[in-house]
Amino acid sequence: MHDLIVIGGGPAGYYAAEKAGKAGLSTLLVEKGHVGGVCLNEGCVPSKTMLYSSGLFAAAASSAKFGVTAAGVSFDLATVMARKQKIVETLRSGIAFTLKKCGVETCAGSAVIKGKAGDVFRVAVTEKEFEAKRLLVCTGSEALRPNLPGMDREFVMTSREILSVASIPPALAIIGAGAIGLEFATFFVEAGSRVTVIEMLPQIGGQLDKDIGLALKREMEKKGITFYLQSKVTAIGDHSVAFETEGKTQMVPADVVLLSVGRKPVVAGFGLETLGVAVEKGAIKTDGSGRTNLEGVWAAGDVNGVSMLAHTAYREAQVCVEDMLGKNSSVNYGAIPSVIYTHPEAAAVGLTKEEALAKGIDAAEVKLPNTFSGRYLAETDGERGMTKAVIDAKSRKLLGVHMVGDHCSEMIFGAAVMIDQEMTVEDISGLVVPHPTVSEMIKDTILQFK
Repeated sequence: MHDLIVIGGGPAGYYAAEKAGKAGLSTLLVEKGHVGGVCLNEGCVPSKTMLYSSGLFAAAASSAKFGVTAAGVSFDLATVMARKQKIVETLRSGIAFTLKKCGVETCAGSAVIKGKAGDVFRVAVTEKEFEAKRLLVCTGSEALRPNLPGMDREFVMTSREILSVASIPPALAIIGAGAIGLEFATFFVEAGSRVTVIEMLPQIGGQLDKDIGLALKREMEKKGITFYLQSKVTAIGDHSVAFETEGKTQMVPADVVLLSVGRKPVVAGFGLETLGVAVEKGAIKTDGSGRTNLEGVWAAGDVNGVSMLAHTAYREAQVCVEDMLGKNSSVNYGAIPSVIYTHPEAAAVGLTKEEALAKGIDAAEVKLPNTFSGRYLAETDGERGMTKAVIDAKSRKLLGVHMVGDHCSEMIFGAAVMIDQEMTVEDISGLVVPHPTVSEMIKDTILQFK
């Protein structure tokens, strides 16, 4: 008998298990693959490791404008991939060590919920059966695969398979211009591929602020990436992709095709239906504390479909465990930042002006080019970054910050805190930001509001 069984060892699952174990709950974590989930094994970490290498290569190749000439620079994919794998394995070991230190029992295999008897949940893993007073579902998500002619061709990959390519494809076609697609577009174009991105929406970056999305697109086009927006893929041919755009059918060559059209929560295949847990729009329905409609069952991470980001999963996991322990805790989804790790990066937190107006808020926006920052000018050449702030005109509270440019991923946290604490323009004016840093852009932009 355990106090808690956690199904899934991704960011939400292993973090919740650690928190529960530290709090003294007898905790079992079940994972069918490697701990760390998609983020560590086939997402966030490996892709950022690869992007760091391609970024170094691109910087070395263009360093002459900074007075540094690098001769004979080359890109060794095998070394990049070996380093990536080493980092992944190091982090896996670290998670396993921490779980053990926190007293968490782990079980490798596919969990199947067998039902509930009284107040006890039964979960089978291969030939073993476990019981617990509480259940936390953290089964994550999986890549969507659209039903297109030619989808079964061996050169058609998702973000999982493309992390193990043996060579840089001369021509890469990416279907989807969300965060994952844009990040792989950056890596492969910097590594030497001819990259084409095909997207159904009129802009890149999904829900990015329109100005930020446009600025990011322009910077990526400078690298040689070709975009076809408002375009619908119709078929995958023999090393080619056919699509409709502006009423015409076009075709682009592709040695490799990357499918990057989104992800969906994993809600089937592990017996969830035996409990009667509510599933809405393909995701487990939860409240702000991670509770499902069934007492004793919580869900966290991508499986609830609310904010499919690893750092959101960490916070949701923390809130779920705190709720189990009787603490009043909830997730403030309005203050969760998002980042696209392209070169340059894009980052955002809070509302766009359009979203604020749709909520009936009298919102205004202010923006500045990042060249307003001396540090930014010193470390870039020709890059046109931007920072935008959205402010409630009546209360003068900060509602959103949207950025494109170097260092965005490391700065957006400050804006998230400002929004979480409901800071006003006057509150922010009293903050001291180190100079010279690009992070000054956040404060300087906000103070443009009069």
